[in-house]
Formats: sequence, C-alpha cells, structure tokens
Amino acid sequence: MGPRDIALLRNERTDRPRLPWRLLAWFLLLLALGLVITTAVDAVLRRPIESVFVLLTPGGPAVQASVAARNVVFVTTQAVATIGSVYLAGRFLDRRRFREFGFRIDRAWWADLGFGLVLGAVLMTGVFVVEYLAGWVTVTDLFWIAQPEFAFWPWFAWSLLTYVSVGVYEELVARGYLVKNLSEGLTWFDRLGTVGAVAVATFGSSVLFGAGHFTNPNASLASTLGVLFGGLMLATGYVLTGQLGLPIGLHVTWNFFEGSVYGFPVSGTTHGLSLLATEQRGPAVVTGGAFGPEAGLIGVAAATAGIALTVLWAYWRYGAVTIDPNVPRFGGDGSPPVAPRGGD
Repeated sequence: MGPRDIALLRNERTDRPRLPWRLLAWFLLLLALGLVITTAVDAVLRRPIESVFVLLTPGGPAVQASVAARNVVFVTTQAVATIGSVYLAGRFLDRRRFREFGFRIDRAWWADLGFGLVLGAVLMTGVFVVEYLAGWVTVTDLFWIAQPEFAFWPWFAWSLLTYVSVGVYEELVARGYLVKNLSEGLTWFDRLGTVGAVAVATFGSSVLFGAGHFTNPNASLASTLGVLFGGLMLATGYVLTGQLGLPIGLHVTWNFFEGSVYGFPVSGTTHGLSLLATEQRGPAVVTGGAFGPEAGLIGVAAATAGIALTVLWAYWRYGAVTIDPNVPRFGGDGSPPVAPRGGD
C-alpha cells in the first residue's frame, strides 16, 4: 500500500480515517452492538423484568407484564446500542468527546430544551385544532387504550418515556453525529465554504432521516418527503445553536402530542393508547392519512412554522441567526471549543 492509498484511507493532519470510512465503521458498529445487546438483554433480563412487573401489578393480567417487559427490552436496547455506537465511534474514530455531538450541557442547553418541548406541543396542537375545525378529525373517546384491562396512566407515562428515549437517540444520530461529521468533511471542498457544507450536510442527513422511515407502516413517497422536511426543521435548531437541546425537546413533544395525546398515527405507527381517541377523515394529501400528519401538507405547514419559530428563538436568545461555529468544527486536535452561545 503506497502513500496515495494511505491518503485515501486516512487523514494525516487529523490522524483519523477519512469521512466515508468513519461513517461506514460507525454504521457497522451500530449493527453489531444492536445485535449483541438485543440478544444478550433479551436472553438474560427479560424474565427478571417480567417478574418485576408482576410484582408491581398484582392481580393484573399476566400478558401485561409480558408486554411491559418486551417494551422495556426494546427501548433499552435501541437506546444503548445507538448511544454506545456514537460514543465509541466518537472516542476511537472521530477523536471527539461525547459532549461535542451536542451535549455541552449548561443553562443555555436547558433553555433550548424547554423551548423545544413547548414548540413541539404547540405545533401538534395547532395541527389538531386546524383538523378539528375543518371537520377532518372527530373525538370519539377519552383515555382510550386498546387493551382496556390494562391501566391507562402507567402506560401513558411509559409512552412519554419511550418518546423521550427516541428523541434523544434519533437526534444524537441524525443531527449530532451525521450533520457534524458531514459538515466537517464537506468543509474541505473550498467551493462550498462553511455555510454550503453545513447546508449540504443538513439536507443529506434529512434525506437519510426520511429514508429511514420508508419501511414504516403506511409509508409512501409523500411520507418520506414529509419526514425529510421534518428533519430539516429539527436540524435548524441544531445548526443555529450547536446543541441538541432544542431538537430533542421538539422531537419528543411532537411525537408525544401527536400519538399519545391527540391519537394521530406517529410516522405510520400507533401505540394503542391516547388521551383523546380520534377518527380522522378529510383528504389524505392534507392530513397525511394513515401515516399521520408528517405525510400531509398540514405536517409540512407545521414544520415550516417550526423552522420560522426556531429562527426567531435563535435571534432572540443569541442576538443573531448564524450557523454555530462548533457544528462543522473538529476539536480533536486539542484546540479549545468555541464558547457555546449563551453559556456560562
């Protein structure tokens, strides 16, 4: 292997594998961790977890403990495999500390998280109100759960914890890991510049985010494009703040209010309970039909509003609407990070 071959595989200046090889290695690591952790946890912990739920719900249906155990195993393994793969890839491939992927947690981070939580709830409430006033959705029941022998409120709380977990690990991967790596790698193309590199990275990660939902139930080209647009909304908060607080908050409450509060499908899936049981009518091109609002024009409108409000938040919070310099930056060379906006 000659010097040219080495240069194609490794960046001598940063002493790391080049971007395509880092992404490939991370993806293989994610698959391997997912397989190993799922197999191990399912074999070792499912029965103890099921026993715990039997103790917590004495006299309850036996199937409830089994369903609860499967849920815990699935959510836990997904989170551990995803977060673990990013940590290991960051440590040994990217030469980045974990917090550089959007977890420089300070008061500004928590403020962004709070805004994101409110924003997601407001946007999905707006979707519900518009559809209700248009006669496209009807409330048929309250505190609905598909299996009435199950207690509603514990499962309602579990749905929130599930959406928190999904919000954290999907944002860590789609925005924190992919946008950061792609934007840093693309800055090497002089014609793009920093803004162009971040823009291409944001669009590319959103394409992958949309494609990742293509295998969901009731998915279509329209739903894939809608999720892609949602990815742009979530990425806006990341590239303007350099942190994951805002997109995590927005992701969590968008999904939670969509499914567990208003009874819409969440990216084609239903979780068997909602605060309001609803029946949806109206044109699917607007409402999104069986996939949920993301596949309809109403979801695109909500995401557009989300982008606009995120931009206004960044301007009010930080005094400017600019790409955070930490997003495309490589800090593994020992240089200090740019001070987080609004930080201590």
